[in-house]
Amino acid sequence: MTSIPHVTPGEPNPLRALTLDRLRCRTSMKWRTYPENVLPLWVAEMDVPLAEPVVRAVTDAMALGDTGYPAGTAYAEALAAFAAGRWGWDGLAVERTAIVPDVMLGVVEMLKLVTGPGDAVVVNPPVYPPFFQFVGNMDRRLCEAPLGADLRIDFGRLEEVFRRVVAGGRRAAYLLCSPHNPTGTVHTADELTAVAALAERYGVRVVADEIHAPLVAGGVDFVPYLSVRGAQSGLSLMSASKGWNLAGLKAALAVAGPAAVADLARLPEEVSHGPSHVGVIAHTAALRDGTAWLDALLAGLDDNRSLLAELLAEHLPAITYRPSEATFLAWLDCRPLRLGDDPADVFLDRGRVALNSGIPFGTGGAGHVRLNLGTSPEVITEAVRRMAAALA
Repeated sequence: MTSIPHVTPGEPNPLRALTLDRLRCRTSMKWRTYPENVLPLWVAEMDVPLAEPVVRAVTDAMALGDTGYPAGTAYAEALAAFAAGRWGWDGLAVERTAIVPDVMLGVVEMLKLVTGPGDAVVVNPPVYPPFFQFVGNMDRRLCEAPLGADLRIDFGRLEEVFRRVVAGGRRAAYLLCSPHNPTGTVHTADELTAVAALAERYGVRVVADEIHAPLVAGGVDFVPYLSVRGAQSGLSLMSASKGWNLAGLKAALAVAGPAAVADLARLPEEVSHGPSHVGVIAHTAALRDGTAWLDALLAGLDDNRSLLAELLAEHLPAITYRPSEATFLAWLDCRPLRLGDDPADVFLDRGRVALNSGIPFGTGGAGHVRLNLGTSPEVITEAVRRMAAALA
């Protein structure tokens, strides 16, 4: 399975389009949580204008007053076409999809289908903090199988956890983050096939959060979990949200493997009432007509990864940074700086740069920060300058 190379036919880099003054007019969480003298490089919102096809689709809907309830399969059809063209995956069947409000609420609904109260949900920390929050609030036991030192799945540890959580005949699920947040690791076809084999051996159901799938670096192949051998009983959550910066326009799709169709059929009908109709319109337009914009974004993110590596090597060489294979996030190991478990506090208080603390990401997160690369090179440069000055 081979990804289409990233090309930018005349599309400008959206990461260079907006000034700080313009961005500070936004009223979203990223720009309203901290004072104006703080550079916000934390929550997963990108500093980009929307792709023109998305703007046009939403504007047309507003002009029509088309703001009712979602209907139809246009979103699923657009995702299936995108998956075939982008990842060479023809196996996304529209009839095996269901619309859900967003990826995390979709994760919750999928876990309800395949586990019960008190059952275990396995995760690979350091991992997206809402995994801990949502799973904890749905009366499941969250069990950690930490990543290895190479920030990839540790299969020995994963098998040990699988064996333990199904002891006594208990049900269990594995909440797979693919691509992985915060590390940006892209699981290979061999790794995902090994996941499927372990899950089948121990009767663990896999629910894959694949929200960052469109955001894969140049030269790296994303492999959908449901495309690998043995993954027929898996469930996946996909969305255009992260790739096109549409977090405020809620919509996502649950996708079932061929052996999970009966599970998806048990999804309560009222779940489909939660997505935004305008969100569905926006996501559909992004997947169908926004690929040139996405390619320009991906090229800009590749440049930003290289820039960050150069800046850290020059100004903060003690920080360990492995440019990620996906996402617009950077996972920084600040432990050599000896700033304690939460260096984000130091960079905020002394440098006026807001980063995500590594602690909420679970085991392996202490001493780390997550930095949002979805911004301009100028902001990244200023952020690293401030971070270095905070330690002077």
